[in-house]
Amino acid sequence: MFIVMLNYLQPLAEVDKHLGAHREYLQEQYENGVFLASGPKEPRTGGVILASAGSREALQAILARDPFHVHGVASYELVQFTARAAAPGLEQLIGA
Repeated sequence: MFIVMLNYLQPLAEVDKHLGAHREYLQEQYENGVFLASGPKEPRTGGVILASAGSREALQAILARDPFHVHGVASYELVQFTARAAAPGLEQLIGA
């Protein structure tokens, strides 16, 4: 499991130019079962994605296709962790 921290590298006006394509990309990854949750940071300096991928390398390859990455709009920090517990209804995240 991974937490992906996105940090914007460009002004919001430039970020917003790619937001539609970024959201389509997110939806594709939800459908593929890779992304579990996502949303903007508050204040809006980037975003956060909760992801499930087989390896750091596999996730990096997926993130390389994000329009935010392709257009140099955001940088990414990956935090890998092992989920040991989850709230009711989210047990599938830990394989329970």
